[in-house]
Amino acid sequence: MKILVINSGSSSLKYQVINMENEKILLKGLVERIGEKKSSIKHENGTSKYTEELKITNHEEALKKVMNLLIDPQYGCFKSLSEIDAIGHRVLHCGEKYVSSVLIDDNVINAIEEHAVFGPLHNPPNLTGILAAQKLMPDVPQVAVFDTSFHQTMPPKAFLYGLPYEFYEKYKIRRYGFHGTSHKYITIEAAKMLGKDIKELKLISAHLGNGASLAAVKGGKVVDTSMGLTPLEGLVMGGRSGDVDATVPLFLLRQGYSIDEVDNILNKKSGVYGISGISNDMRDIEKAIKEGHKRAQLAFDVYTYRIAKYIGSYATILNGFDALVFTAGVGENDPEVRKTVCDYLGIFGVKLDDEKNISLNRIGGIISSDDSKVTVMVIKTNEELMIARDTKEIVENQKK
Repeated sequence: MKILVINSGSSSLKYQVINMENEKILLKGLVERIGEKKSSIKHENGTSKYTEELKITNHEEALKKVMNLLIDPQYGCFKSLSEIDAIGHRVLHCGEKYVSSVLIDDNVINAIEEHAVFGPLHNPPNLTGILAAQKLMPDVPQVAVFDTSFHQTMPPKAFLYGLPYEFYEKYKIRRYGFHGTSHKYITIEAAKMLGKDIKELKLISAHLGNGASLAAVKGGKVVDTSMGLTPLEGLVMGGRSGDVDATVPLFLLRQGYSIDEVDNILNKKSGVYGISGISNDMRDIEKAIKEGHKRAQLAFDVYTYRIAKYIGSYATILNGFDALVFTAGVGENDPEVRKTVCDYLGIFGVKLDDEKNISLNRIGGIISSDDSKVTVMVIKTNEELMIARDTKEIVENQKK
């Protein structure tokens, strides 16, 4: 089975084609700046690379361009689009309506649209990608894989807020968690790397990218995670504030800021970018630190402190943990962040091997010392493969 995986953002479209017989990537690409004056596409199939700058007006137009590349004699992997067996879509949120991946129909589309109120930056472009794919390939089965699914094993004591219960009953206001596809993949891979039964494993998964979240996983099931009703809660992130006193937005509103301005501040102008005043990219922050930039150092300190604090709380609810896994852009590629976080965790018996932390950067592997009570690992995440696996399972089950 050959599956096209689509991750549609507000102005981007990321894609891969995976052969599920051997889980090999046949091609992958990224269309960026959709709807802007100058869009771009980067595409490769293992033997040839294609790049182009052009104007792409919308996601349907972007997907048409991708479809042409999929069947291009030099850059593609298909002779005909009919060789695509299924399409898997990353979708942020569907509340409690769908708690696992599902074959897309009109009911699913309506539910994604209804839950855009919880994911206004993600659900609409996710849906745009789905509708464009349906229009261009109406006979190909399509599956929605939700970022929230893996976290649905959280008990009520973990997902409820201290609000009147009627708000949960009426509006389904609760903590949902995100990056679930990544956390699920990391959990499976960590168990393999450790040679342990996943049901006997207690681990903390740290997905650290521009968006960042932690998950406490026991026996292969999430018991808590740092993001909440939306991806804003939890860790300090690239541009998101993470946890703040709930009255901060109210205070800003009373100072004359509009609702949209407050939303933009908390989601795009806060976090590492807001504290440093420089960038949301940790590479820029660490470069500035070496040049003596005090606010860059402060941003780094706040960022790593919050991660360590959450790990400590998750170690408590897990009653100890076997492994700590770093993944995603920062987690996989930044030894300084990993070292700083692990330096806080000595009370749990965490000991990093500094040489391995450097030498296995970007590569992945076990980076803790032999006498560490907790195994610390770097594992490259692969959300696209996880989406493809779910898609394959659902489509095959439908045919039975």
